[in-house]
Amino acid sequence: MRHKRSIPNRGFRVADQIQRDLAELIRELKDPRVGMITINSVEVTPDYAHAKIFFSLLIGDPSESEKALNEAAGFLRNGLFKRLAIHTVPTLHFHFDRTTERAAELNAMILQANATRAKDDAAPAAEPPKSED
Repeated sequence: MRHKRSIPNRGFRVADQIQRDLAELIRELKDPRVGMITINSVEVTPDYAHAKIFFSLLIGDPSESEKALNEAAGFLRNGLFKRLAIHTVPTLHFHFDRTTERAAELNAMILQANATRAKDDAAPAAEPPKSED
């Protein structure tokens, strides 16, 4: 009996499908703690036993949303069973993704540094040249 060859990028395709399906399933949740969520990425282990789902939040408390999503993980996993055509549907672990927050903080710091530098560059040009008598 020949062994099946591993399908290239299958893990990435499964993760992408999980991301799309979870986005639809999360909209159906009735929990008020789950705010306006965007699923940023999904990382699946090679054996498809676990999946880390990274999400960002537009409105709501990140820790409460993370707790609510992890409590609803069984319901969401059951919905994935019905949608995915794979042998093992992974256990879901939700994590709040702070990438967008960090990007906004870094952007604010860069803008502040540029504004300070612009003031420093403009200050010597504003002073009239001293004439020596």
